[in-house]
Amino acid sequence: MNENPERTEQEREQLTELGASVVKTSQGTIYTLAIIGQIEGHQTLPDNVKTTKYEHILPLLAGIEENEEISGLLLLLNTVGGDIEAGLAIAELISGMKKPTVSLVLGGGHSIGVPLAVAAKRCMIARSASMTIHPVRMTGMVVGAPQTYQYFNKVQDQILDFVTAHSRISKEKLLQYMMATGEIATDVGTVLYGREAVDCGLIERLGNLGEALDCLHRLIAQKQQRDQRKKQK
Repeated sequence: MNENPERTEQEREQLTELGASVVKTSQGTIYTLAIIGQIEGHQTLPDNVKTTKYEHILPLLAGIEENEEISGLLLLLNTVGGDIEAGLAIAELISGMKKPTVSLVLGGGHSIGVPLAVAAKRCMIARSASMTIHPVRMTGMVVGAPQTYQYFNKVQDQILDFVTAHSRISKEKLLQYMMATGEIATDVGTVLYGREAVDCGLIERLGNLGEALDCLHRLIAQKQQRDQRKKQK
């Protein structure tokens, strides 16, 4: 069977530009998307910084959801965090997808990477991976006024609410990790490694690539069964 040259070239471009690939199997078609480096928001980061651009990811996720040929989404995370609004926007889209989604934290899922990790229907973390939880902060010049502090608190509450709504960790425990003072040098917060992230309820389970794919295939099979039952009614 001959490959479509245009489609093959498009897949190469997606792999190069977005760290994405589409794999067809007998169990369904899996779209794999990597969120790496720093989440870029409204400001362009330097060329020597690896970034995930939200203006690329948002329409891509919408397209995945609407594409009838795609059965599920595998999300591979290795991010240091980045722009809060951009990260939350991506996380909201992932959490709102009807298609099966599985996230796997590899290396790191730090800062705004935490909401991204828990946004999928199932989330896993490698034993060697870590996740940094810290308060909302901003670089550059800020206005030293009570309104600025109130704004930071509101944004922080949005993150807390999202994470606790999509995981088993309590808001009190998450806030405790966020405000810890003895864990990180020169900063406030906590670093959780694979097993710790699972034990506290932040991440569902430890896992590797094979286990993440097995989980995604099970979710796809369950959805196909539900859809079939609906058609029969």
